[in-house]
Amino acid sequence: MPTLNLIQHHPAEGPGAIAEWAASRGVVLNVHRADLGHLPAASGEPVIMLGGPYESNAGPAWLEAERQWLAASLNQGAAVFAICLGAQLLALSLGGNVRRMAVPETGWTTVTFTDGQVLKVLEWHEDAIDLPPGAVLLASSDGCEQQMYRVGGARIGLQFHPEWNAQSVVTLNQHFAEESPLPRDQDDGAGHAAVFEWLRGTLDGWWAQV
Repeated sequence: MPTLNLIQHHPAEGPGAIAEWAASRGVVLNVHRADLGHLPAASGEPVIMLGGPYESNAGPAWLEAERQWLAASLNQGAAVFAICLGAQLLALSLGGNVRRMAVPETGWTTVTFTDGQVLKVLEWHEDAIDLPPGAVLLASSDGCEQQMYRVGGARIGLQFHPEWNAQSVVTLNQHFAEESPLPRDQDDGAGHAAVFEWLRGTLDGWWAQV
């Protein structure tokens, strides 16, 4: 069975719906906890990078180690599917910038894609990305223009969280308690189903290119 490395940055932010996609496609996820100092060897192998509550251009010492690892992997041609913090790290590695937003973007948010598709997705971020050279903008929201971008054929960054399913939200709310701005005690099943359908198609397209 094919294997795929996935970088996790926080105990409450696991692969979520990405694990469902991988299981349905016969892909074995190798989960590496960067916050515990666990990274795969730098290589040209494809990788998924998750989010986390850290500053992409500062943060703890292990995040600097990850920045160096990512740069080395990109130099070897790695395909990357990066979410939130991961997307910010990817942008920085490719010559972009990350800056603090005037107003954080949280909860269910409407994202509009350049092909005209509209999707409600979950968000929780205070920083925004200035795209790196050569990047193509793929999606925006009212509060944050740079919601999704692509560099080349198989390096994709998402500011939103399509991997957060219903269980992910419960876990995040339990871990962050009052700090969490995510919805509580409501039936978001239809919303999660729509996002998973989008995620499945998007990951299929990305995986087919790596």
